[in-house]
Amino acid sequence: MDKLRAMQAFIHIADEGSLTAAARVMASSLPAMVRTLAALEAQLGVRLFNRTTRRISLTEEGRRHLDSCRQILSALDDAEAALSADAAEPAGHLTITAPILFGQMHVAPAVTRFVQQYTQMRCSVVLADRVVNLLEEGIDVGIRISELPDSSLVAQSVGQIRRVVVASPAWLRLHGTPRHPKDLLKANCVRVTDHAPTWGPFNDQGRPLRLAVSGNLEFNQNAPAVEACAAGVGVGNFFSYQVAPFLKSKQLRIILEDFEPPPRPISIVYPHARLLPVRTRVFIEWMKKELRAFQR
Repeated sequence: MDKLRAMQAFIHIADEGSLTAAARVMASSLPAMVRTLAALEAQLGVRLFNRTTRRISLTEEGRRHLDSCRQILSALDDAEAALSADAAEPAGHLTITAPILFGQMHVAPAVTRFVQQYTQMRCSVVLADRVVNLLEEGIDVGIRISELPDSSLVAQSVGQIRRVVVASPAWLRLHGTPRHPKDLLKANCVRVTDHAPTWGPFNDQGRPLRLAVSGNLEFNQNAPAVEACAAGVGVGNFFSYQVAPFLKSKQLRIILEDFEPPPRPISIVYPHARLLPVRTRVFIEWMKKELRAFQR
């Protein structure tokens, strides 16, 4: 059995979710793919996939072996790239994840420009407002907006963003400008239901302050909530990038700046710092340049 090809087949089966799709990617036949997987499982003495007539999923042993295979093939890619005159031209497939609105506004356009520059690259972008497990879900690079817990991932900080309270000039003229976060308890606050039930923590003379605000309008996504605030419905609490176009057009104004919490970091996260393929390294450097506006 060709061990390297068996590992490649195993990874493709896991990534594609079926033997048929993996066979197509590897320009092989379905029977050959079945034999390769059976031989690999027999040699390892474990079952790598749970298979039914309708779906295929990794076993716990399969997940561990998948991580090992990715490391081995990444190391091989690096060794070959170091000897190749074409190493500067990345090629292959990358999967990237980012928060939905930040991804739509900043990551997706940057990835589009990346594949236009490097035409041998193929990228998949997964936008989700949750913490995606890069290793379990086969993600190469993640963009995160938060303090990062200790993990096996490598993180490079590329900037920071603020959490701001905003309202439209028309709303402020009608209702007055809040001078203290507690004034928000009497204001009509446009809320996002997927966020925490309280706003904050505000920095109240060095003490954290959280407020259970209320209002007559709520959404499960940020974009319509921002638009509602710009329309004069009430006050909103968003990340600075989410309201940047509305601030620039003066449809919204930032209030309570003196009470803002510390900025949150924007990080590029990825596994296996010493075993990254050239394509991943080039993409990380690309994104660091694309997001340099957030370094101010």
